[in-house]
Amino acid sequence: MLIDTHCHLNFPVFSERRAEVITEAARQGVGKIVVPGVSAKGWAELLKMTESSDDLFPALGLHPCFISEHKDSDLRQLEEMLAGHRDSVVAVGEIGLDLFISDPQFEQQLALFEAQLALAERFELPVLLHVRKAHDQVLARLRRLKLQRGGIVHAFSGSRQQAEHYLKLGFKLGFGGAISYSRATKLRRLAAELPLEALVLETDAPDMPLADYRDRPNEPARVRQVAELIASLRGIELRQVAAVTSATASCLLGL
Repeated sequence: MLIDTHCHLNFPVFSERRAEVITEAARQGVGKIVVPGVSAKGWAELLKMTESSDDLFPALGLHPCFISEHKDSDLRQLEEMLAGHRDSVVAVGEIGLDLFISDPQFEQQLALFEAQLALAERFELPVLLHVRKAHDQVLARLRRLKLQRGGIVHAFSGSRQQAEHYLKLGFKLGFGGAISYSRATKLRRLAAELPLEALVLETDAPDMPLADYRDRPNEPARVRQVAELIASLRGIELRQVAAVTSATASCLLGL
């Protein structure tokens, strides 16, 4: 069984064919899919969608790329929803810092990020991290807080040294379609050389398409191709990649 640890199945692009997409994922061996929330307005629908399936698992968070949309009351709502859905929510996410976007409003991002880390610690949940151009800043906050449950660095793109720092703090690294591009030499090297137990699989569907599908929305079924790529890079069998990454994700997220 494969696990997609980061898939936005609740996004509108899937609204007309969500059941078909989930069925195809299952046909490719993807047995569990984690669906992260990105803003307060979508949390209720996300929870309703995941409650109707034994294979979908929700996470709730306030994404840094939508910093201009988030309100102060959203944090209070997040706290209430985490308290009210302890049996279903598997992580706080997608949260983090993004210094790649225009007008990043860093201080606001940082305050929101730290508040959500505190909620993850309070509710003893792992976090799903979105980090662009900000690994050092994120690591500094994680060292200070030292979350009990750690989490996943979604779409990891940092250095080997940064990867090792995350691992020491109890985090795993998410690898997806980016490794399918021949120019991603650094990322491919990390996928080949880091301990297999440090890796989890993801698609970030409908985003981050694999090279052969770059003009089409990504889908959770393609996590199998991510696993095949990692197996090829490491010179091991697909079943080993599937077994180890799924065990890691299941343990970390309590699936």
